[in-house]
Parts: sequence; structure tokens; C-alpha cells
Amino acid sequence: MALSALPSPEIDDARPISPFDSRPCLKRKRSEALTPPLSADDPGNARTLDRAIKVLSTEATALAHTTCLYQTNPVAKRGLVEAVDTIERVNTAGGKLIICGVGKSGLIGMKTVATMKSLGLGTSFLHAAEAVHGDLGDVRPNDAIMFISFSGRTVELLNVLPHLPTGIPVIALTNHLDVSTCPLLKKREGAILLPAPIPEPEETSFGVCAPTTSTTVAIAIGDMLAIAAADRIHENRTAKIFKKNHPGGAIGARCDD
Repeated sequence: MALSALPSPEIDDARPISPFDSRPCLKRKRSEALTPPLSADDPGNARTLDRAIKVLSTEATALAHTTCLYQTNPVAKRGLVEAVDTIERVNTAGGKLIICGVGKSGLIGMKTVATMKSLGLGTSFLHAAEAVHGDLGDVRPNDAIMFISFSGRTVELLNVLPHLPTGIPVIALTNHLDVSTCPLLKKREGAILLPAPIPEPEETSFGVCAPTTSTTVAIAIGDMLAIAAADRIHENRTAKIFKKNHPGGAIGARCDD
């Protein structure tokens, strides 16, 4: 008895399976979905969306809190003005602002340095762990240093302090609201505090103490400091200087328009 022929699959003669296989590949029909379409109303997806939106909402609240702090708190206002004064002074004297950190705070420091460089400010990044292994050679007497540490007591940063040139200005971007409670600053004459507290601990917000809200606030304060210092030093030339320093990419093309 003859067997009936099976229906032939659709074939796309234009597409080989691979450069090493000349056999034609089968073309999936449009109606055949690889996976079922996702729905935001599915319980699992709804929970994911709620969780994600909570992160955005929590961090937005923290930024609003930071804005209010620098508008109304005398310590925060004085710290910002003194930090900008210091950056202006060291740049005028041919020095630079050195930003020092480790871990997530170190990455924030690198980002802040990159922003400041594009705005024409003298600055460099110092990795706290590498500092005591030779990188302290980047520090000059006419420089200033800014530590980034949410706790204000990061061991690697504390280890750098004794090796700094005498009289170098020290700034700390940290959770503390008082110089006397911050191990990086207390008992140091002329220390400058840039407070970066958050409304509630990250573990309370998200069930995990991963740096999230605190890093968002720290990045924002770094941006605030960069723009404020550039405007103080360059006055109405900031945009022109940025354009000169950032000719590449889409930003460079937009600046040329």
C-alpha cells in the first residue's frame, strides 16, 4: 500500500541555515508565535511593574528631599558654597579637584570627574585602594580632594587621609549632616561637608541594602557641583567650553547645530 506524501513545509530558498550549510531553512509562518504575548495584567508581570515603579518613585522622592535640603538647610547650603569656592580657587591656582572613592562610590566619582572635565574644570579620579600603592603621586599641594562615601567611614578612604599634603582642602560627599559625626572630616580644620542623606534605608525601601537611592542622590549632587562650579569659573562661556571639549557623538553633533 502506498503511503500518502506528507505536506511539504514552506521553504525560504534565500536563507541558508549557516555559511557552512547550504540546506534551505524552514520559514516560520507569521501566525506561529515563538512565545505567548506578555500581558501587564498577568500577576507576575503586574508585580514586576509595581516593584520597578516603586524604585523610580522612591528615588524621585529622595531627589526631592535633597533639593529641599540644599534650599533650606544651612549646613548643606554652606557646604555647597564652600565646595564651589574651593574648586574655583584650586583651578585658578593651577591645581585640580581630586575625587576619591571605591566601589559604587568610586564609579560615581569617575562619572563626576568626566562631567567636570567636559565642562573645563581641572579634576582627576583617585581610586582609594590604589592611592597608597603609588597613585598618591597625583596629589599636589595646590589641589583639593573630595571623598565620596555614604557611610563616611570607608576604610580605604580613611587610609588615604594621613598621607595627604598638609593643608589640602578636604570635601566629603556623605550621608552625614554634621562634620563632627563624619570620620572622614571630624577633627580636620576647614573640612567641607556635602550632605547626601536619603529619607529611608535602601533595605527598608527594597528589602536589600544594595546601593540604589544613595547612589542616585550622590550622582545628582556631583552634577550639581559640576554645573555650579563651571558657571562660577566660566560665567557665560560654559556652553562654548563644553562644545570645544565634546566634539564627538550625538552630543557633539547637536552642539554644532
